[in-house]
Amino acid sequence: MIDLAGRSALVTGGSRGVGRATALMLARAGADVALTYRSQQEAAESVAREITAIGRRVWIGGGDLGDRGTVDRLVQEVEDQFGGIDIFVGNAGIWPPEETPLRDMSDERWHATVTADLDAVFYSTRAALRIMHGDGAVVLVSSTAGQRGEANHADYAATKGALISLTKSLAIECAPRITVNCVAPGWIDTAMSESAYQSGGKERIAAGIPLQRIATADDVAGPIVFLCSPLARHITGEVLNINGG
Repeated sequence: MIDLAGRSALVTGGSRGVGRATALMLARAGADVALTYRSQQEAAESVAREITAIGRRVWIGGGDLGDRGTVDRLVQEVEDQFGGIDIFVGNAGIWPPEETPLRDMSDERWHATVTADLDAVFYSTRAALRIMHGDGAVVLVSSTAGQRGEANHADYAATKGALISLTKSLAIECAPRITVNCVAPGWIDTAMSESAYQSGGKERIAAGIPLQRIATADDVAGPIVFLCSPLARHITGEVLNINGG
Protein backbone atom coordinates (compact mmCIF):
# COMPACT_ATOMS: atom_id res chain seq x y z
CA MET A 1 0.00 0.00 0.00
CA ILE A 2 2.83 2.41 0.85
CA ASP A 3 5.23 2.64 -2.09
CA LEU A 4 8.28 4.87 -1.67
CA ALA A 5 10.22 3.52 -4.66
CA GLY A 6 12.42 6.15 -6.25
CA ARG A 7 12.52 8.29 -3.10
CA SER A 8 15.42 8.88 -0.73
CA ALA A 9 15.27 9.43 3.02
CA LEU A 10 17.55 10.74 5.75
CA VAL A 11 16.94 9.43 9.28
CA THR A 12 18.91 10.88 12.19
CA GLY A 13 19.68 8.60 15.11
CA GLY A 14 19.17 5.62 12.86
CA SER A 15 21.42 3.09 14.55
CA ARG A 16 18.94 1.78 17.11
CA GLY A 17 15.47 2.13 18.59
CA VAL A 18 12.88 4.12 16.66
CA GLY A 19 15.45 5.40 14.17
CA ARG A 20 16.56 1.89 13.27
CA ALA A 21 12.99 0.65 12.91
CA THR A 22 12.08 3.66 10.76
CA ALA A 23 15.10 3.28 8.48
CA LEU A 24 14.31 -0.38 7.87
CA MET A 25 10.62 0.24 7.31
CA LEU A 26 11.35 3.02 4.82
CA ALA A 27 13.69 0.67 2.95
CA ARG A 28 11.07 -2.09 2.87
CA ALA A 29 8.66 0.46 1.37
CA GLY A 30 11.17 1.07 -1.42
CA ALA A 31 13.17 4.12 -0.31
CA ASP A 32 16.93 4.53 -0.38
CA VAL A 33 18.05 5.46 3.13
CA ALA A 34 20.77 7.59 4.68
CA LEU A 35 21.11 7.38 8.44
CA THR A 36 23.25 9.10 11.04
CA TYR A 37 24.58 7.85 14.34
CA ARG A 38 26.45 9.51 17.18
CA SER A 39 28.52 6.72 18.70
CA GLN A 40 26.91 3.39 17.75
CA GLN A 41 28.88 2.74 14.56
CA GLU A 42 28.65 -1.04 14.77
CA ALA A 43 24.87 -0.86 15.22
CA ALA A 44 24.59 1.56 12.28
CA GLU A 45 26.63 -0.76 10.08
CA SER A 46 24.29 -3.61 11.03
CA VAL A 47 21.28 -1.55 9.92
CA ALA A 48 23.10 -0.71 6.68
CA ARG A 49 23.66 -4.39 5.95
CA GLU A 50 19.97 -5.11 6.44
CA ILE A 51 18.99 -2.27 4.10
CA THR A 52 21.44 -3.52 1.48
CA ALA A 53 19.94 -7.00 1.78
CA ILE A 54 16.51 -5.48 1.10
CA GLY A 55 17.96 -4.17 -2.16
CA ARG A 56 18.03 -0.45 -1.40
CA ARG A 57 20.92 2.00 -1.47
CA VAL A 58 22.20 3.06 1.95
CA TRP A 59 24.61 5.59 3.43
CA ILE A 60 25.69 5.99 7.06
CA GLY A 61 27.57 8.81 8.75
CA GLY A 62 28.60 9.48 12.33
CA GLY A 63 28.98 12.61 14.38
CA ASP A 64 27.48 14.98 16.93
CA LEU A 65 24.42 16.66 15.40
CA GLY A 66 24.65 19.36 18.05
CA ASP A 67 27.64 20.69 16.10
CA ARG A 68 26.63 22.76 13.08
CA GLY A 69 29.76 22.01 11.10
CA THR A 70 29.32 18.26 11.55
CA VAL A 71 25.71 18.44 10.40
CA ASP A 72 26.57 20.46 7.30
CA ARG A 73 29.31 17.96 6.40
CA LEU A 74 27.06 14.94 6.85
CA VAL A 75 24.19 16.39 4.86
CA GLN A 76 26.55 17.41 2.05
CA GLU A 77 27.72 13.80 1.90
CA VAL A 78 24.09 12.65 1.68
CA GLU A 79 23.50 15.05 -1.21
CA ASP A 80 26.63 13.79 -2.95
CA GLN A 81 25.43 10.20 -2.52
CA PHE A 82 21.74 10.56 -3.36
CA GLY A 83 21.51 13.88 -5.21
CA GLY A 84 19.17 15.27 -2.55
CA ILE A 85 16.43 13.79 -0.40
CA ASP A 86 12.66 13.47 -0.45
CA ILE A 87 12.12 12.51 3.21
CA PHE A 88 13.67 13.72 6.45
CA VAL A 89 13.04 12.09 9.83
CA GLY A 90 14.48 14.07 12.76
CA ASN A 91 14.70 11.34 15.35
CA ALA A 92 18.05 11.72 17.16
CA GLY A 93 17.83 12.73 20.79
CA ILE A 94 18.42 11.81 24.43
CA TRP A 95 16.35 11.29 27.58
CA PRO A 96 18.41 11.83 30.74
CA PRO A 97 17.23 9.05 33.08
CA GLU A 98 18.05 10.82 36.35
CA GLU A 99 14.99 12.40 37.94
CA THR A 100 16.05 15.95 38.77
CA PRO A 101 13.76 18.79 39.87
CA LEU A 102 14.43 22.01 37.99
CA ARG A 103 15.61 23.73 41.19
CA ASP A 104 18.43 21.18 41.41
CA MET A 105 19.20 20.87 37.70
CA SER A 106 22.73 21.79 36.71
CA ASP A 107 23.57 24.11 33.86
CA GLU A 108 25.50 21.23 32.29
CA ARG A 109 22.50 18.92 32.16
CA TRP A 110 20.18 21.63 30.82
CA HIS A 111 22.56 22.63 28.06
CA ALA A 112 23.38 19.03 27.14
CA THR A 113 19.70 18.18 26.71
CA VAL A 114 18.92 21.34 24.75
CA THR A 115 21.92 20.74 22.49
CA ALA A 116 21.03 17.10 21.78
CA ASP A 117 17.25 17.44 21.55
CA LEU A 118 16.69 20.91 20.09
CA ASP A 119 19.83 22.43 18.61
CA ALA A 120 20.61 19.18 16.79
CA VAL A 121 17.12 19.11 15.28
CA PHE A 122 17.42 22.75 14.22
CA TYR A 123 20.76 22.19 12.50
CA SER A 124 19.78 18.91 10.83
CA THR A 125 16.31 20.02 9.72
CA ARG A 126 17.68 23.25 8.27
CA ALA A 127 20.37 21.39 6.35
CA ALA A 128 17.92 18.73 5.15
CA LEU A 129 15.47 21.32 3.82
CA ARG A 130 18.26 22.83 1.73
CA ILE A 131 18.72 19.56 -0.20
CA MET A 132 15.08 18.42 -0.26
CA HIS A 133 13.30 17.89 -3.54
CA GLY A 134 9.78 19.15 -4.19
CA ASP A 135 6.87 17.17 -2.74
CA GLY A 136 8.99 16.26 0.25
CA ALA A 137 8.05 15.19 3.76
CA VAL A 138 9.55 16.08 7.14
CA VAL A 139 8.67 14.19 10.33
CA LEU A 140 10.11 15.26 13.69
CA VAL A 141 10.01 12.96 16.70
CA SER A 142 8.63 14.78 19.73
CA SER A 143 7.05 13.17 22.81
CA THR A 144 3.92 13.21 24.92
CA ALA A 145 6.16 15.04 27.42
CA GLY A 146 6.19 17.98 25.01
CA GLN A 147 2.43 18.32 25.37
CA ARG A 148 1.77 17.66 29.03
CA GLY A 149 5.19 18.03 30.64
CA GLU A 150 7.23 15.54 32.63
CA ALA A 151 8.05 16.18 36.27
CA ASN A 152 11.76 15.99 37.08
CA HIS A 153 12.55 15.99 33.36
CA ALA A 154 11.69 19.60 32.55
CA ASP A 155 14.71 19.88 30.26
CA TYR A 156 13.50 17.03 28.06
CA ALA A 157 9.87 18.18 28.07
CA ALA A 158 10.86 21.73 27.14
CA THR A 159 12.81 20.60 24.09
CA LYS A 160 10.04 18.28 22.93
CA GLY A 161 7.47 21.05 23.31
CA ALA A 162 9.72 23.25 21.20
CA LEU A 163 9.72 20.60 18.46
CA ILE A 164 5.93 20.77 18.31
CA SER A 165 6.07 24.55 17.83
CA LEU A 166 8.84 24.11 15.27
CA THR A 167 6.69 21.62 13.37
CA LYS A 168 3.74 23.99 13.20
CA SER A 169 5.91 26.90 12.10
CA LEU A 170 7.66 24.88 9.40
CA ALA A 171 4.39 23.45 8.11
CA ILE A 172 3.36 26.99 7.17
CA GLU A 173 6.80 27.97 5.86
CA CYS A 174 7.23 24.88 3.69
CA ALA A 175 3.72 24.64 2.22
CA PRO A 176 2.68 23.73 -0.37
CA ARG A 177 5.80 21.85 -1.51
CA ILE A 178 6.73 20.02 1.68
CA THR A 179 4.61 18.56 4.47
CA VAL A 180 5.91 18.86 8.03
CA ASN A 181 4.46 16.80 10.87
CA CYS A 182 5.62 15.29 14.13
CA VAL A 183 4.89 12.20 16.16
CA ALA A 184 4.57 12.27 19.94
CA PRO A 185 5.26 8.83 21.37
CA GLY A 186 4.66 7.89 24.95
CA TRP A 187 6.72 5.13 26.56
CA ILE A 188 8.66 2.99 24.08
CA ASP A 189 10.41 -0.31 24.74
CA THR A 190 13.90 0.82 23.72
CA ALA A 191 17.30 1.05 25.39
CA MET A 192 16.83 4.77 26.07
CA SER A 193 14.05 4.07 28.60
CA GLU A 194 15.55 0.90 30.04
CA SER A 195 16.38 2.39 33.42
CA ALA A 196 12.73 3.32 34.02
CA TYR A 197 11.66 -0.28 33.44
CA GLN A 198 13.73 -1.81 36.25
CA SER A 199 12.26 -3.29 39.45
CA GLY A 200 8.73 -3.69 38.07
CA GLY A 201 8.63 -0.25 36.49
CA LYS A 202 7.67 -1.64 33.10
CA GLU A 203 4.61 -3.40 34.48
CA ARG A 204 3.51 -0.34 36.46
CA ILE A 205 3.83 1.90 33.41
CA ALA A 206 1.96 -0.54 31.16
CA ALA A 207 -0.87 -0.81 33.70
CA GLY A 208 -1.53 2.93 33.34
CA ILE A 209 -1.87 2.77 29.55
CA PRO A 210 -5.38 2.06 28.16
CA LEU A 211 -4.00 -0.48 25.65
CA GLN A 212 -2.09 -2.10 28.54
CA ARG A 213 1.22 -2.29 26.72
CA ILE A 214 4.32 -0.23 26.02
CA ALA A 215 4.97 0.60 22.38
CA THR A 216 7.65 -1.17 20.38
CA ALA A 217 9.94 0.77 18.05
CA ASP A 218 7.92 -0.57 15.10
CA ASP A 219 4.74 0.83 16.65
CA VAL A 220 6.28 4.30 16.28
CA ALA A 221 8.03 3.69 12.96
CA GLY A 222 4.78 2.73 11.22
CA PRO A 223 3.05 6.09 11.75
CA ILE A 224 6.28 7.90 10.80
CA VAL A 225 6.44 6.04 7.48
CA PHE A 226 2.75 6.78 6.90
CA LEU A 227 3.41 10.51 7.35
CA CYS A 228 6.28 10.23 4.86
CA SER A 229 4.06 8.60 2.24
CA PRO A 230 1.62 9.87 -0.38
CA LEU A 231 -1.20 8.58 1.85
CA ALA A 232 -0.51 11.59 4.11
CA ARG A 233 -0.13 14.16 1.35
CA HIS A 234 -2.97 16.34 2.76
CA ILE A 235 -1.69 16.28 6.35
CA THR A 236 0.70 18.96 7.59
CA GLY A 237 1.39 20.73 10.87
CA GLU A 238 -0.08 17.86 12.87
CA VAL A 239 1.00 16.09 16.06
CA LEU A 240 0.28 12.36 15.93
CA ASN A 241 0.16 10.83 19.39
CA ILE A 242 1.43 7.26 19.69
CA ASN A 243 0.80 6.52 23.33
CA GLY A 244 -1.62 3.62 23.64
CA GLY A 245 -4.50 5.93 24.57
